[in-house]
Amino acid sequence: MQIPRNPGCDLDIAWVEKTHINLPSVKRRAETLGTRRTVKKEWQAAWLLRAITCTDLTTLGGDDTDSNVKRLCGKAFHPIRTDLAEKLGDWVTELSVGAVCVYPSRVAVAAEERKRYGNRYAIAAVATGFPSGQYPLSTRLEEIRFAVSEGADEIDVVINRPLALMKQWQQLYDEIKAMREACGEAHLKVILAVGECGSLSTVYSASLVAMMAGADFIKTSTGKESVNATLPIGLVMCRAIRAYYERTGYMVGFKPAGGIRTAKDAMAWLILIKEELGDAWLNNQMFRIGASSLLTDIERQLFHFVTGCYAADHELPMC
Repeated sequence: MQIPRNPGCDLDIAWVEKTHINLPSVKRRAETLGTRRTVKKEWQAAWLLRAITCTDLTTLGGDDTDSNVKRLCGKAFHPIRTDLAEKLGDWVTELSVGAVCVYPSRVAVAAEERKRYGNRYAIAAVATGFPSGQYPLSTRLEEIRFAVSEGADEIDVVINRPLALMKQWQQLYDEIKAMREACGEAHLKVILAVGECGSLSTVYSASLVAMMAGADFIKTSTGKESVNATLPIGLVMCRAIRAYYERTGYMVGFKPAGGIRTAKDAMAWLILIKEELGDAWLNNQMFRIGASSLLTDIERQLFHFVTGCYAADHELPMC
């Protein structure tokens, strides 16, 4: 089912500024997410397979080459070793990740490579002066247009953090709205860089502003900050998504990124989405995990489920 895109709405400053976060309650709620519920055996395997379909397989290194991107695209199309996939079920051999995420200059290679694999996943590009966002707006918008023209389906933009820190919500809203227009048909994923937002109240307010400006997704981090995706931050952002949905009727996606490396981490985020937003968000149209090494540990856990023992490093090569 195709979920309607969020068209945005007028900026409601009063709603944005009346934010209040109960920090002890947020921390207490987040601490229970991975401890109160246990998912084991075939149910755990099923959840991990869902996590794979919601993963944005990412390479954002200064040493990225065309060959790196092509190898990543191959892993995106075929994320689980063939013998493991066949033992898990014929349908598992058809699984792919949600997207491959690269720099704009690598989009054309990724898009061309995807054609070989039947266009089974999206191509995402970071833009707008990633990771700092400290560039003129005209330059940032041009970067979006370039990535879209090269074949990107999704654009992960970074906000200008000083605007959030100084509570210049109107200017932040205007910038994100201009970014949405520059994206055209490509989906807009707005990175808040939460580790540089100063407080959870600012994170919540910036989440609302991004959604009002037309964000299709809100995303925690670039992965380059000292603090990236944590469950308390994710909880606050999911509550903002829920509040926006209750007021406008439009669903906005959520993407945690940065520091999510293990299958256990992925399970905790899936539980957060299920409990805070519901099953309607448990798909790759509404939930993504930004990661570069997560897939290796998930595959290792699935290997254990199938064989009863853990794989050696050489048995599950990294993408």
